[in-house]
Amino acid sequence: DPTTLNRQGGDVGTQYRSAIFYHNEEQKKIAEEFKEVLNQEKVFENPIVTEITAYSNFYPAEDYHQDYFELNGEQPYCSAVIRPKVEKFRKVFKDKLKK
Repeated sequence: DPTTLNRQGGDVGTQYRSAIFYHNEEQKKIAEEFKEVLNQEKVFENPIVTEITAYSNFYPAEDYHQDYFELNGEQPYCSAVIRPKVEKFRKVFKDKLKK
């Protein structure tokens, strides 16, 4: 949820923050402008708190975290928490998604 700071469901901490990592100033500008559009259009009930920060290092998650939703979509957490968010995302951004 891009409107909750350092949180993912019941998990809390900076490791759960939402973030956009940009590689150049153009990407930074695009991210900042789009974040502002989403806030102005009130796509979410609360303001977006997603961090927009320069890319530095990337550490991939362990294999068992990769493609988690696709591999575990019927698990309770996926059904109750992730699926509704994915469905909302697809509804809001349907014209921007690959077909």
